[in-house]
Amino acid sequence: MQYRKSRYGSDISLLGFGCMRFTKKGNSLDYDKAEREIMAAYNAGVNYYDTAYIYPGSEALLGYVVDKNNIRDKIQIATKLPQYLIKNEAAIDRYFDEELSRLQTNYVDFYLMHMLTDLQAWENLKKNGIEKWIADKKAKGQIKNVGFSFHGNTDMFIKILNAYDWDFCQIQYNYLDETSQAGVKGLKAAAEKGIPVIIMEPLRGGKLVDMLPDKAKKLIAEDKKKRTAAEIAFRWLMQQPEVTCVLSGMNSIEMVEENCRIAGEVQENEFDNYDYEMIDKIKEYINENTKVGCTGCGYCMPCPKGVDIPTTFRYYNEMYISKKGGARREYIQVVGLRKDPALPGQCIGCGKCESHCPQHLPIRDKLKEANKALLPVPYKIGVKVARKFILHT
Repeated sequence: MQYRKSRYGSDISLLGFGCMRFTKKGNSLDYDKAEREIMAAYNAGVNYYDTAYIYPGSEALLGYVVDKNNIRDKIQIATKLPQYLIKNEAAIDRYFDEELSRLQTNYVDFYLMHMLTDLQAWENLKKNGIEKWIADKKAKGQIKNVGFSFHGNTDMFIKILNAYDWDFCQIQYNYLDETSQAGVKGLKAAAEKGIPVIIMEPLRGGKLVDMLPDKAKKLIAEDKKKRTAAEIAFRWLMQQPEVTCVLSGMNSIEMVEENCRIAGEVQENEFDNYDYEMIDKIKEYINENTKVGCTGCGYCMPCPKGVDIPTTFRYYNEMYISKKGGARREYIQVVGLRKDPALPGQCIGCGKCESHCPQHLPIRDKLKEANKALLPVPYKIGVKVARKFILHT
């Protein structure tokens, strides 16, 4: 494992463990499986573990594993203040204390203002005394580094970056988002200020692996350097010296092993013309087919009417990457035949999802498109018949 430096000189593993996508077991997280994966990563040198207040069950699971294996002083935990829920100064302490309890710890190494999208969100926190609160927590040793995670455009990222003396930041960045979100311009702006940058969504919610168009998969299969799609995406990020740590939502031992190998082998600025030409060609193939730029983060959920928005968009995109019929049938199996239906036609246009979407997608309009594409009349009839037969037998 390779390491890069925090602002104050501590080592941060080049690969971080993103704790948003632990495997579920029934309606709960699979503690045993997650523990094996976390400890495999730990034993391979991963020392940065990222969670958040709103990731269901994630903080509690991480706290359990860390306490059980007695590794708290050997790792760095990052979690996040749900700033969008803050109404007054007392709420800041309430959420923070709850997070410490979940994590079974008395301090957080890296604490983020979660999902700042514009400067106003930071100004609202300032009105509620966040700057004094941060200074107090740092003085007491309860927070070692303070930063923010960001979803928005480049100009707004730079405004927030310059609005406070941040210790680090976290951005969505991958070869498909090089010129969107904070982008490479934001990455370099942070690096110029000496602010470490943590990367989220390195694979765009799996889009750069599982949902690649066939032409892109064929190109990667013929790669003379014999890399997987995930390896190409991770190496593109990790070879950039401005990148401090790349988060991966690892939910298999094989994934942990592959990602740790890459983080141990990669060299700064290792990409050559061949690599960049391949990336350009992959992006060209992806952009030919994508209908919705959804990363599957789930911030739009839960829908008041039960629509499974991320899964709907995944299969909507899948229709134009592989075979339409196959995507439709799988979508019906995964979503249409649930005990509680979660189909796009249930949307009432309330807009709650759009207010939380980090990508600022026009979700309501896209759900209408997805509904027409995924469920033409014969498929809608088929869903009704199948539900009646399967769920009432």
